[in-house]
Amino acid sequence: MHESCELPLKNATSEEVREILTRYKTVAVVGLSDKPDRDSHRVAAYLQQAGYRIIPVNPNLSEVLGERAYPSLREVPVPVDIVDIFRKPDAVPAIVADAIAIGAKVIWMQDGIAHNAAADQARAAGLKVVMSKCMLREHRRLSL
Repeated sequence: MHESCELPLKNATSEEVREILTRYKTVAVVGLSDKPDRDSHRVAAYLQQAGYRIIPVNPNLSEVLGERAYPSLREVPVPVDIVDIFRKPDAVPAIVADAIAIGAKVIWMQDGIAHNAAADQARAAGLKVVMSKCMLREHRRLSL
C-alpha cells in the first residue's frame, strides 16, 4: 500500500455500477500496458471481448490490443465515456482534470486506487465516479 492510499469516502452503488457498465461503451484505459500479464492488459482485453471499445492511453506505446494508443486523454480524437485509471493515486488529479476537459462521463479507478479530492472534483463537474473496483470483476459479478 502507498502512503497516499485512501479509502473511498463515497462510492458508486451496485445499481450505479450496473448502469455505467450497460450504458457506456467507450473506455479510455489510462496506463494500459502491452504486457499480457499486467492487470490493465487483462481487464482491457476482457472488456474488448465483452463489446466495449478500448482506447489505450500510454505515452510509451503506439498500439495495444489492436488499437492505436494515445499519449494523453486530451489527444484522444473521439468521445470517451469511461476513463479507466491504472495509475498510482498521485497521478489521479491530473487524469481527472483531463477527463473533465474532454467531456468524459465516468471516472473509474481500479482496485486499490482512490482519490477522494479528485473524485469530488469529478462529481462537481457532473461525472460519475467509481473507486477501488475492478471493471472486469464488476462486469462478471453483475453478469452483464
